[in-house]
Amino acid sequence: MIDQIDLSMVDWARAQFALTAIYHWLFVPLTLGLSFLVAIMETIYVKTGNPEWKKITKFWMILFGINFAIGVATGIILEFQFGTNWSNYSWFVGDIFGAPLAIEGIMAFFLESTFIAIMFFGWNKVSKGFHLTASWLTAIGASLSALWILVANAWMQSPTGMEFNPDTARNEMVDFWEILFSPMAFNKFLHTISNGYVIGSIFVIGISSWFLLKKRHILMAKRSILVAAIFGLITSIFLVGTGDGSAYTVAQSQPMKLAAMEGLYEGEAGAGLVAFGILNPDKKPGDGEDAFLVKVQIPSLLSILGYRNTEAYVPGVEDIVNGGYKPWFEKIPVEEKEMTYSVAQKIEKGKLAISALRDYKTATRAGDSILAKISQKKLQENFNYFGYGYLNNPESVIPNIPLTFYSFHIMVFLGFYFILLFIVMLFFVNRTTLEKKRWLLWISLWTIPLAYIASQAGWVVAEVGRQPWVIQDLLPTVAAVSMIDTNSIRITFWIFAGLFTALLIAEVMIMVRQIKIGPKEGGSK
Repeated sequence: MIDQIDLSMVDWARAQFALTAIYHWLFVPLTLGLSFLVAIMETIYVKTGNPEWKKITKFWMILFGINFAIGVATGIILEFQFGTNWSNYSWFVGDIFGAPLAIEGIMAFFLESTFIAIMFFGWNKVSKGFHLTASWLTAIGASLSALWILVANAWMQSPTGMEFNPDTARNEMVDFWEILFSPMAFNKFLHTISNGYVIGSIFVIGISSWFLLKKRHILMAKRSILVAAIFGLITSIFLVGTGDGSAYTVAQSQPMKLAAMEGLYEGEAGAGLVAFGILNPDKKPGDGEDAFLVKVQIPSLLSILGYRNTEAYVPGVEDIVNGGYKPWFEKIPVEEKEMTYSVAQKIEKGKLAISALRDYKTATRAGDSILAKISQKKLQENFNYFGYGYLNNPESVIPNIPLTFYSFHIMVFLGFYFILLFIVMLFFVNRTTLEKKRWLLWISLWTIPLAYIASQAGWVVAEVGRQPWVIQDLLPTVAAVSMIDTNSIRITFWIFAGLFTALLIAEVMIMVRQIKIGPKEGGSK
């Protein structure tokens, strides 16, 4: 069946989903970050009674609302694609993947959309305390909305809490709490929302810096920078911590992704982390060539990040393809562990699982209970490698290493740069000399696009780094698509590209116009 699939159709389906996800993620992190910053600023207003803080709150609230409205449109289109372009995926795991998305719509989005109306139109119509509560519930609702989507994504990266039903050929949820509180979901949620908080902080600092450069709304700008720099510094440090947790869970569940993130072709005990490197573009697995043209490495740090042990063996790309190494991440002493399977062996086991499922269905229809039990047992023994049965080439499990490697290191470098920026901004704003540092204000303004680059790079690592899998080890991308005409996907791709680009241009124009207008005077009214 896989041999009959039009691979260009798979590529177009992937491109369309990537396009939608990239545009959607331009809006979501700013929504996450601004919602909390607005709530914090309103809290200061309620505590102090200072009308200047109300004016500040309402200004950033307007920008939050513009971004929120456009972000919703792209999110709806993203979810529709599971049914249109990825129906095999939806059938295979719909019972699991659909649950968090349903909860997101019923609980989180309902909470967010309900209280956002009070947040925008409730000024002077409800009490200060109730309005402040609505602002905080809107912010919490935005993060809860992200929680359920990220839980679903984390399950794809590290499936757990489910059983495969051979009668329906579907995975079914057996432990909701295991899915919700899996290490992958826990770290992915915290890392992603803290990324949004950092972007929101950089946005506020950058726009406030523009006001200082123009010598407009000086007090508002400096107060906004103070709040955003404190919030940004706290959340950026938290972002580093959750990044460490994410790297650890990746090492346990997706060792190939970790190897791609570090350009590690040959495994090492006490492996170092590449602080800076330029990959050899001619490098191929198994060719014996050096993977790097230039490399600066921190000794043993990759082993520490991945396995919490300075001498841990970190498998490289070639080790994972060829097998024969002992994993560190299980609780069994390493010397007692069995050698890992090669990808070729996993492909063989995967084909046994697929064949056993086929035999089980045939035996069940024929009423042959003995053959059905034998086939079911064989399926259970090999199900962990089910997805490998759709692959023909062992090297197909290797993701795009240069794209993953450079995206990861750009993300990490910019993350530490943001921490430095927050510290410097706090230093100067507290000395009341910030408006005189025009070079710093320009840097802050141009850091806004860098924040988005870092955020998108993180998703490139997460999604490109796990290819060819839609569900790790269980379903490759090539087996997840709908059997539809390639032209229909190609046409809708360009329609969406035009629509999303128009939405982005519209948002930027509306944002710029609103920023130029600035906060309205008389914020106490």
